[in-house]
Amino acid sequence: MRDARPVLVVTSLHDPTADVVIRELHDRDIPVVRLDSGDFPASLSVEAEITANGIQGRLVTPSRTADLAQVRSLYYRKPTGFTFAHLDAQDAQFAVTQARYGIGGVLAALPGCLYVNHPHRIGDAEFKPSGLAAAVDAGFLVPPTLITSSPDAARAFIKQHGPVLYKPLHNPTYRVDGTSSVVRIADVSADDIDDGVAGTAHLFQKRIPKSGDVRVTVIGDQVFCVRIDSGLLDWRTDYDRLTYTPVKPPAGIESALRHYMNHFGLPFGAFDFCVAEDGRWWFLECNPAGQWYWLEPETGLPMCAALADLLERKSPT
Repeated sequence: MRDARPVLVVTSLHDPTADVVIRELHDRDIPVVRLDSGDFPASLSVEAEITANGIQGRLVTPSRTADLAQVRSLYYRKPTGFTFAHLDAQDAQFAVTQARYGIGGVLAALPGCLYVNHPHRIGDAEFKPSGLAAAVDAGFLVPPTLITSSPDAARAFIKQHGPVLYKPLHNPTYRVDGTSSVVRIADVSADDIDDGVAGTAHLFQKRIPKSGDVRVTVIGDQVFCVRIDSGLLDWRTDYDRLTYTPVKPPAGIESALRHYMNHFGLPFGAFDFCVAEDGRWWFLECNPAGQWYWLEPETGLPMCAALADLLERKSPT
């Protein structure tokens, strides 16, 4: 008998990765309800009642209705933020807060739902210091790292561990001359440090001399490892220079991946490693909502099918 429970996909309108996953689910005759929580209340409405059996009710979009008690899995990608442009600043702040804790709270409490990933777990895992500490606990090699607002501490760390990289702790988008831009990873010397460091928190990390990079995408029980060769400090700055090779992970990496995923409660994770000149893999970060689909056409790895299997809740064969 066909399982009519839908997969709920929460993301923005323009999300090519979600598009390919939804097409795969449609090809399998799996019902899908796609929504952007940021569309509330203009074109998304919610009716949710807390009962003895958990949350009951529905989410309604212009084309779909999702029974909250029947959602089999939720693919949480990149929804937009709530906006209430018609309200003054104070009322808008109140409305945004109510929407966040109302809609967000409902989406986070669906009974019997598999989350890929749960939005609260995504939030936990996005804090770089927490991720680095969890990586050490999992058994990964992690470069010496300093989080500080002290110029003196930064200079001392650089002198001890140089060469050292500056990395943003989180990367909001800037607009520079009308173009989207981000703060890039860069080499930093002790002479670069001035009193401006005291203005906020910064992350400094020892740069490991590398022969390449590896992106590891964990999807449920499956692990996909792709070596990325570029000659760049940060391969994400020029995709045209990248070459891709599927590889097997060294001994101990898969068990460490599972330890890390279990720590944060993640069925999905996009891990970045640098490969040292001696071949050892050094953990850099895990993005719990990272991109992955661009690697499939480059390598032939069946990642979309693996994610659809997970969302379908299909047991591995």
